Amino acid sequence: MAYSETQVVAGGLVHIPIVIGVFWFIQSFLLRRIDTSTSSGNLQTQKASITSQGTSAGTKASKVSPRKPAHPDVPVNTYKPKNPFVGKVIENYSLLKDGAIGRVNHITFDLSSGDPLLRYVEGQSIGIIPAGEDANGKPHKIRLYSIASTRHGDNFAGKTVSLCVRQLQYEKDGQTIDGVCSTYLCDIKPGAQVKITGPVGKEMLLPEDEDANVIMLATGTGIAPMRAYLRRMFDAQERAKNNWNFKGKAWLFMGAPKSANLLYDDDFNKYQEQYKDNFRYTKAISREQNNTKGGRMYIQDRVLEHADEIFALIENPKTHIYLCGLKGMEPGIDEAMTAAAAAKGINWSELRPQLKKAHRWHVETY
Repeated sequence: MAYSETQVVAGGLVHIPIVIGVFWFIQSFLLRRIDTSTSSGNLQTQKASITSQGTSAGTKASKVSPRKPAHPDVPVNTYKPKNPFVGKVIENYSLLKDGAIGRVNHITFDLSSGDPLLRYVEGQSIGIIPAGEDANGKPHKIRLYSIASTRHGDNFAGKTVSLCVRQLQYEKDGQTIDGVCSTYLCDIKPGAQVKITGPVGKEMLLPEDEDANVIMLATGTGIAPMRAYLRRMFDAQERAKNNWNFKGKAWLFMGAPKSANLLYDDDFNKYQEQYKDNFRYTKAISREQNNTKGGRMYIQDRVLEHADEIFALIENPKTHIYLCGLKGMEPGIDEAMTAAAAAKGINWSELRPQLKKAHRWHVETY
């Protein structure tokens, strides 16, 4: 996933949890569970569980002590823009099937010559500085991309990093404009050298708890960090190398315009077959599926379909939610979730800071 130059200039990857509708539903569910649990005699137990995570709607945000920062030892900014690492392209291939829309490539870089080695963990990003100069004769500015590989790399040797890149194209004054960095990366040949910075980011990191539950909502190349998570959880060679054995529930909601645009689909289908008790894969294919109203199927429609199951997981303090992809996913989710929450008279502004302090949701949109 790529980020704007403004975000990079501001000092790195900025993550802003702006998909408000999801959080409306979280609050709605948690409060409903508390209200209805009295009759079953579990009210005090549920309140204690939720409050311990900073999610009790009756507790003021100012009275909740935030947890210590998660993942304090994660590597950050080993290579900075003024002194980037120069890596070599190992491979570059299309991720799309026949009939797909657009252009999306999987690109892998060799990190082995780095001194120090550019190490990273799942959920982080790296910067790419495109070759050449801009219209003003100045070097191109850095663009950030979410890493699509695990810390061990696609070849499991621990010295490569991979990206999932969509070529940006847009219309201006009747002409099609190609994105500078995305086109550079999609066109680049194996053996070419590329300036790389980073890693950056701690917002999208996986929880360390092996029993955690992970709900993932992704569109387009927002699948990049999710691919890294799922490889770490379910790839046989990764599981053999990791001192971390995932035992929780992972649920991926993936949005795409056509089946041919489903990225890494074969891998995810395989994981679902092999780990039926741990992984669930739900697709929203807008141009091929219809929602309950007969319109196009989008990711927010799938979330609404499975709302009860999703929020049963969210009630567990070990459940984390990850959202990544186009900002275009936000209005639909916001509309659907806001309507459902408003019908229950929920005050999201009181609950949101509680959940944020619990480090249980993670958002990255572009």
